[in-house]
Amino acid sequence: MSDLSVRPATAQDRPVVERLWLMFRHDLSDHAGVLPGPDGTFRSDRVDSAFTQAGWAPYLFLRADRPLGFAFVRGLDGPARVLNSFFVVRGARREGIGTRAVHDVVVRHPGPWEVAFQYANAPAVRFWRSVAAQLAPGAWSEETRPVPDRPDLAPDAWISFVY
Repeated sequence: MSDLSVRPATAQDRPVVERLWLMFRHDLSDHAGVLPGPDGTFRSDRVDSAFTQAGWAPYLFLRADRPLGFAFVRGLDGPARVLNSFFVVRGARREGIGTRAVHDVVVRHPGPWEVAFQYANAPAVRFWRSVAAQLAPGAWSEETRPVPDRPDLAPDAWISFVY
């Protein structure tokens, strides 16, 4: 795993991140019942925000020249940083890459952090609880919050910690 690289994604990386985004949204469709649009793509407003909005930062995870995943951080100009989207390709999972990537992103932006996930996604529940326990042993919390403007959806789980 020493060959893992986590770096800010650049405008030149955007096409790669957009392709990874399709895989990410496809994975989430198992838990959220979200279908692609008529053109075969999923909603991508977070990709746009990550690359264009103040207070956001996109990151790319690589092994040599192979993309392994991405993270979008928002709230860099607010009271808490939010790990808005996080993805590791299936072929690179269960190797500790996700945990290492989260750490590499979080250390770049010390302070309060929040990350949301859905309880229906059992692997995400295990992963985020484990990450929180490693980054903030005994000093993290978990709560449920309604999804804004979506009373039809199950509430999100939110983990909060300070790093």
